[in-house]
Amino acid sequence: MIDLSILPVYLTAVIALLLIPGPDMLLIASSSLSYGRRVGIFASLGNATSGILLTLLASLGVSALIAMSPIALQVLRIAGGAYLLKMGWDCLRSNPSDAPEVANDRNLARTLYRRAVFTNLLNPKALLFFVLFLPQFVSTHIATSSGEQMLVLGLILNILGLLFNLGMVIMIGSVGKSLLNSDRFRNNQHKVMGFVFFVLAIWLLASEVHAPMLHG
Repeated sequence: MIDLSILPVYLTAVIALLLIPGPDMLLIASSSLSYGRRVGIFASLGNATSGILLTLLASLGVSALIAMSPIALQVLRIAGGAYLLKMGWDCLRSNPSDAPEVANDRNLARTLYRRAVFTNLLNPKALLFFVLFLPQFVSTHIATSSGEQMLVLGLILNILGLLFNLGMVIMIGSVGKSLLNSDRFRNNQHKVMGFVFFVLAIWLLASEVHAPMLHG
């Protein structure tokens, strides 16, 4: 369990963070707009999956060890940027005929799920977030270990994040559904996602990532 006295402050911080636009929000929103609700839902689930994995790593202390290495963070940043650039290039060079016939295309949904997972896992800032944010709400006034507390805090964060993203998908997916009926939009929907992936790559590669410093 966690110290319930810090829960109101933690929930306030989480809600504030969810309302700040970021790469995850851009990917999920653009997926919903370009391909419809089903794909947006799978992108949201992919984002939640990566969040749970990062939570597990943080609770085990593995992510802290990685985050202490500037070289490891830079390798993650470059690998993540290269991955996003490749996805953008693949989308841009695809033919209009590759566009899904319907918004419920299962292969496309699975593809966006995987992309959402790897996009977040290869983002060193996501790793640093879990290393720096969750420990602030670990209490020394209860018997539960810090690792167990971070696990619970991370699960709360991921559940709220998933609910927020699904709500966004429902709203944006309504607009996307009407766009999918447009032949002109369908001919360019992969190019829209390609542009989004290039923006995400530039966002990641241009950002400065510093290893956290320990103070004794």
